[in-house]
Amino acid sequence: MRVISFNANGIRSAARKGFFDWLPQQQADVVCIQETKAQIQQLDNPIFRPAGYHCYYVDAVRPGYSGVALYSRREPDKILRHLDWEEFDPEGRYLEARYGKLSIISLYLPSGSSGEIRQQAKFRYMALLMPYLRSLRRKRRDYIICGDWNIAHREIDLKNWRSNQKTSGFLPEERAWMEELFGAASFVDAFRVVNEQPDQYTFWSSRGRAREKNVGWRIDYHVVTPKLKDRVRNASIYIAERFSDHAPLTIDYDLDL
Repeated sequence: MRVISFNANGIRSAARKGFFDWLPQQQADVVCIQETKAQIQQLDNPIFRPAGYHCYYVDAVRPGYSGVALYSRREPDKILRHLDWEEFDPEGRYLEARYGKLSIISLYLPSGSSGEIRQQAKFRYMALLMPYLRSLRRKRRDYIICGDWNIAHREIDLKNWRSNQKTSGFLPEERAWMEELFGAASFVDAFRVVNEQPDQYTFWSSRGRAREKNVGWRIDYHVVTPKLKDRVRNASIYIAERFSDHAPLTIDYDLDL
């Protein structure tokens, strides 16, 4: 089973840059997209409903902001589009597809990079999300949670970690939260199961030729429940083309959808 996670930074922009030309070649079973930045009525072009997929979108109330999508070869048994969080459901950050005892989620955590107001919103989202994730561990289901988590976990996960310790995305509180996620909460960073190498990034700033120099951050993840750890086979970050300021993250699992 092949699953792709991709922050499009505007799905219409990614389309113009060739994302939907690339996608059919990948033979993915599930595609999780974040930051679609489009209302559903703006996506009437058939390109946004790729052939062979059941396609689902959750947009934000605010135009041109946030939004998630999920494409699935197999029709899910059930789709969950919100978490009943009054502050954050209108931002379009969660989309879950259920298949038997497996769930695949497209998730987009808030960014705090625009300033303190949004950083505090990010902390509130994290405070809601951790208990929810812990509750998932008590269910008799396996989970693959794909998305832009907007946090680099460890020093290996961003190039300039020393100078970014007071930067949103690498704050001590954020890193501690990720330590809890991959520690006491018992989730697994699927990419690191098969790739422990440095300089593996999924996001690059648009400033200072960061992508060309590979001065990046690894903030896009597949976060999985422990039973799936031994099912991770391959992981790759596609950087040959530039569809967004993020790169698609593809992971193959020894699973049938």
